[in-house]
Amino acid sequence: MTESNAPLLSVRGLGKRITLHILGGARVEPFSGVSFDVAPGEFVAIVGPSGSGKSSVVKAIHRTYLPTAGQAWYMSPGATPVDLASANDRTIIDLRRREIGFVTQFLKVEPRVPAIDVVTRPLVLKGAAPESARERAAEVLRQLDVPEHLWHSYPTLFSGGEQQRINIARALVAGPRLLLADEPTSALDSMNTGRVVDALIEARRQGLTLLGVFHDVALIERIADRVIVMNHGTIEAQGRVGDVEIPRHELHQEFAARV
Repeated sequence: MTESNAPLLSVRGLGKRITLHILGGARVEPFSGVSFDVAPGEFVAIVGPSGSGKSSVVKAIHRTYLPTAGQAWYMSPGATPVDLASANDRTIIDLRRREIGFVTQFLKVEPRVPAIDVVTRPLVLKGAAPESARERAAEVLRQLDVPEHLWHSYPTLFSGGEQQRINIARALVAGPRLLLADEPTSALDSMNTGRVVDALIEARRQGLTLLGVFHDVALIERIADRVIVMNHGTIEAQGRVGDVEIPRHELHQEFAARV
């Protein structure tokens, strides 16, 4: 396999086992034997009922969780593939700074940092000049319709939907090659979800690849190329959207009004 046709992300046999010492050493496996590929520029949605392991898989690839089995090979341009499951912390931190973004449904920031600085920081860490980073941050905040009067306020004081848009802006501002997302639109109404979709589509034109957990079937059908269906910690099915049945009874339909 050459770099030109290699997946951007290749997950093989990924698993996580947790020992619960408080319960006498009982062991649980949030997920096991997870294998799939994500091609450059592809948008892949992971779906399934609560407790199926989908969020844990995304967090393990990001290394928020440390997997206990398998590999997650990431192809960085012009470099040897990196196994995100076993790479050292310095390598992971460097990839997060340069190439791999992560957005969840919850915003975690320092309590007294203005929103504009929260969004600017990833670009500055990547080496951008502070002034140009701030201009780019403002551009993304406008794209997501975050009111300008909030830019200099603290995101910890914002509503859940406003915090989520700050979180998404922070994830997109530095132009990651791979964006890992865990229910990034869960707190948004249909109008703001639409703005996020537009931002993701625009980022895709710039080369973004997305692997995310989503609950909204209409949203998945609009932006995703492929879907991975998980249940009880394993992959139940995977394939192109339209070819794989999405378990609609388990998922929300809130985006339907916009489509």
